[in-house]
Amino acid sequence: MVNQMNFRSPLSSLAAKLNRPKIWGFALLLWAVPFMPAEARETVNLRVAIENGVSQITVGSSTNAQVLDAAETTLLGEIQGMNGFAAQAQNGQVALDKWRSGALTIRPKDNGVVWIGNRWYRGTVRLIASGGSLTVVNNVELEQYLLSVLGAEMNGNWPKEALKAQAVTARSYALERRESSIRAGKPYDLYDTQTSQVYKGLQTESQGTLQAVAETAGQVLVHNGRLVEAYFHSSAGGCTEPSENVWSSSRPYLQMVKNDFDKGTPVSEWSRTLSAAELGNIFGVGTVQQVIPVRATACGRVREMRIVGDRKTVTVSGERIQSALNLRSTLFAFNPQQLAASKAGGKPSMQFVVNGRGFGHGVGMSQWGAYNMARQGKTYLQILAEYYRGGAGVTTIKTDQ
Repeated sequence: MVNQMNFRSPLSSLAAKLNRPKIWGFALLLWAVPFMPAEARETVNLRVAIENGVSQITVGSSTNAQVLDAAETTLLGEIQGMNGFAAQAQNGQVALDKWRSGALTIRPKDNGVVWIGNRWYRGTVRLIASGGSLTVVNNVELEQYLLSVLGAEMNGNWPKEALKAQAVTARSYALERRESSIRAGKPYDLYDTQTSQVYKGLQTESQGTLQAVAETAGQVLVHNGRLVEAYFHSSAGGCTEPSENVWSSSRPYLQMVKNDFDKGTPVSEWSRTLSAAELGNIFGVGTVQQVIPVRATACGRVREMRIVGDRKTVTVSGERIQSALNLRSTLFAFNPQQLAASKAGGKPSMQFVVNGRGFGHGVGMSQWGAYNMARQGKTYLQILAEYYRGGAGVTTIKTDQ
């Protein structure tokens, strides 16, 4: 049986976090809606996959909302505001209260917002059945989507010029992914995670993100008249990578850029220490005796390393080492340290200190680099010019498609 529920409990919880009465908590949740610039309201829509392959999810609306059929042309019914349902996958269909269809859309009235899983989102919810599971898609206007992405990828309190640079890159990336997904016939354009761009709905919107999106409305990065694949990452560690070093495909605007703008930021430098036995157990070579660099990029990011143990030797990619050791990037080096024997007559042991820099794949804009550039008085256009080279530039396009 499909369970109906109301949202006063999560709403009250949010209000408690804000230390305000419940009614003001919800007012603050919706504060940005009336202040969206007129030119930003009529924009392209993005389809963001919030969940993929789940059997059930809670959905609802802050206001009364229409329930539409798979084609989104027939009104099947209406759900009341501040109420929701557990949508389920049943026999290849979406089951939502009394409605059954291969796909359903919930469209709020009166500028309402939708509840998906455990968060509020702008736009609508589309539930798509595939076999025994659901794909849950938030259909949201581009500029509204960016309000959340900026707060999730950076922070609404960051310097405005850094946020504006992020707005242009995120807008460019989203539109380029949208074009690709439409060509491929996919039911969604983006994920809500780092696989695409982090997106958390109203939770990460703020005055800072609203201002940055409004002041860059419609601005994108282009190269030779085409949208740039505007990749970005947390910290370059002093050197960004050409795209071909990470994904094998070359982009003239994604070049190696050396600078010190990341210096002193929280993830610009880091380290991890492992015993020779611990390291050897992870890679199945016995106790590690040596770690030998084999190949690296011009920036110093590890392509391959040879791990020599007392049982065997293996050659491992930098990506595998990063994943296995949960490192922040592939910009690292192993430094062996001989330890004194723990007791008389014992043998000395060895440990390896992994010293690294940066966080992420290292391609495109460094977010912490943008942060420091903005603090030093650089504009968002100067930030973008630093990280996107080879003739890339900012232009304003119409997004009222």
